Amino acid sequence: MLTIRNLHSGYGRIQALHGIDLDVTAGEIVTLIGANGAGKTTLLMTLCGKPRATQGSIHFEGEDITQLPTFQIVRRGIAHSPEGRRIFARMSVLENLQMGAVVGNPAHFSGDLDRVLALFPRLQERLTQRGGTLSGGEQQMLAIGRALMGRPRLLLLDEPSLGLAPMVVRQIFDIIRDINRQQQVTVFLVEQNAFHALKLAHRGYVMINGRIAMSGSGTELLADPAVRAAYLEGGHAPPVEAAS
Repeated sequence: MLTIRNLHSGYGRIQALHGIDLDVTAGEIVTLIGANGAGKTTLLMTLCGKPRATQGSIHFEGEDITQLPTFQIVRRGIAHSPEGRRIFARMSVLENLQMGAVVGNPAHFSGDLDRVLALFPRLQERLTQRGGTLSGGEQQMLAIGRALMGRPRLLLLDEPSLGLAPMVVRQIFDIIRDINRQQQVTVFLVEQNAFHALKLAHRGYVMINGRIAMSGSGTELLADPAVRAAYLEGGHAPPVEAAS
């Protein structure tokens, strides 16, 4: 579904991604883990067209989307739930969901809304409430629900557990699994919570300093001593060495 080859990207003179090769197959949950500043968020943003790739290619369902504008990328079936949620704080929950449906077919709105509210019953109770008054967990549910309103085939999730209580984190990851299994949406998940992310994922990648250092199944990476030392046991051991 998603094929990334030799991808380079950054901000002005700052190069953040250095030759990324990565694949996401339809039906999978693929996770990308790494420390702060590794380049994970830059990769998701580059997939959406901002910033632009300076070298390499991005193919989605066989089509080269590397240089397409963001609105065309979204219309092809890719939705992004960004780091920090970025909901419209002054809009109601329903209005936020309506914004997510802008790229979709208006005839599907009622059905799509029903599906999102079935996934997130808490949002049903707060449809008329302003987004900015929701709890952190509720705002994350709204951000994911807004992305789903566009009927994506590929959902990009950036740090969905960030700043949430452990019980809410478990709930969010359960919902991500349901989105993948029940809604049949392929998920590319960027996370610092390596344990939950790798436990959930079919496959995973480890990013260090803008490069892919390791890849494997979620189970394989969970069991890898270097990954455990760097990301699962306090992060005090020397990190996994990046591939040259």
